[in-house]
Amino acid sequence: MTFSEREPFETWCERRRALVEHFLDQILPAAEAEPQRLHEAMRYAVLGGGKRIRPLLVFASGEGFDAPIETLLPVAAAVELIHVYSLVHDDLPAMDDDALRHGRPTVHVAFDEATALLTGDALQTLAFQLLATPLPGLSPDRQLGLLRGLARAAGSHGMAGGQALDLAATGRKIPLEALQTLHRCKTGALIRYAILAGAHCDEPDETACTALERGANALGLLFQITDDILDATADSATLGKTAGKDERHAKATYVTLLGLEGAIEAAQRTLEETLGALEPVGARAERLRELARFVANRRR
Repeated sequence: MTFSEREPFETWCERRRALVEHFLDQILPAAEAEPQRLHEAMRYAVLGGGKRIRPLLVFASGEGFDAPIETLLPVAAAVELIHVYSLVHDDLPAMDDDALRHGRPTVHVAFDEATALLTGDALQTLAFQLLATPLPGLSPDRQLGLLRGLARAAGSHGMAGGQALDLAATGRKIPLEALQTLHRCKTGALIRYAILAGAHCDEPDETACTALERGANALGLLFQITDDILDATADSATLGKTAGKDERHAKATYVTLLGLEGAIEAAQRTLEETLGALEPVGARAERLRELARFVANRRR
């Protein structure tokens, strides 16, 4: 089937989001099961909305290499569980101290801080439980590689490390190179993993892997630059989270470092870099290119 015969991008996104939503609903503990408050909070955090960009990246990359949906789905869900856990913890008063997420009270506001901490912990372990369960079509070695990659992407050399760098940079002006390093970890590591994990649910060649890695690194930066621009320009109702928080908390961002116009120009350059990096993959990366354009043009 040629790309022109595939379903439109918007339809594809809706169908893949629906798959992930249903799967997450099925694998999360029932709200009435003990401990009820923790399970209610887990479901509240995960099923409360979101763009599901990271699962879409898993599907976009994996489907390009003909990986089966039944293999990609648990991987996509595991990535999303790690992402949601990070948001629950990031919203806590000790971190970014936000009261709004996806247009609703954050978990520590809707429940309490202790429950929010436990919710993040439980979602993280559920993600690894998913990837430790045999996946159809994957050898044990390949599945072990997916597990190892997710642990690294979420750990001190990835997302958690980036969060630590972000906290350390708060209130300070840091050079652009340091800001890029921070966000390659905090935001980019999980995005990079989503793209590479999707492809490795099949067997991409070395040329494709190199191109995907370059494109994934650029797309991670693009996502963060766009996020910084939105925080500075959109209102809370549009974003579904507290607008202007970065400036009030004296966060190091692309807008504070480059100015709004400079950040917008950087986003356009990074989009072009992402698209250029993916060129060697050809039609197999078309969904990824569409998602890159979607990220660059998103309004929330």
